[in-house]
Amino acid sequence: MSKINKLATKKNETTGPTKAVVGRKRDDSLDAVIMDAALSALAEVGYDRMTMDLVAEKAKTGKATMYRRWSSKTELVRDALVSMNSQSVNLTSLPDTGSLREDLLTVVKPKSAQQSERKLKVLSGLGSFFAEYRKISEDISAQIFGGWEKANAQLFKRAQERGEISKTANINEACRVISAMTAYMTTLQLRHFNKEAYEELLDGIVLPALGAKVKSKK
Repeated sequence: MSKINKLATKKNETTGPTKAVVGRKRDDSLDAVIMDAALSALAEVGYDRMTMDLVAEKAKTGKATMYRRWSSKTELVRDALVSMNSQSVNLTSLPDTGSLREDLLTVVKPKSAQQSERKLKVLSGLGSFFAEYRKISEDISAQIFGGWEKANAQLFKRAQERGEISKTANINEACRVISAMTAYMTTLQLRHFNKEAYEELLDGIVLPALGAKVKSKK
């Protein structure tokens, strides 16, 4: 046996087997608490004045816990915004009412007045976020609207199959129009995106462009 191997054997005999260090299991439920605290901070003071200290105080946790999950305020805000918007659309099972208009309206979960008000405050408090972090903003938009656009595309294709809209209708463009108008309405106009606003968008722009018959309101 070589000298090196003898030394290695002696070391193993004296120290014994190495024990794996088991750390504390991550509490995933705390992620939602922290993101909700971030949204509250955005609504109250805006992105520019928001700090990780303030979020930690609201979440009743330490900054170290937060930084293990998000390396910066920007990343935390990104995930909080995606979480806030993903909760407004139900993608688990698409509705099938026999009417494209009703399907499109049903896929969006209704919000309470309190939820809508909070969302507007969050969006109006973003300040320099979208201007300074263009790439992250694009990623957020893709995550926020990507699932919704896929759901709408399926509803549009189903409507085509039953002859409710034109066979040559540009489905992908219609999905993008809904997303773009929703973003414009909520972030620039600071309007509530409720059922009435969505009906106005569908009846005035989307459905006529797809060749669907829209009932006139008297």
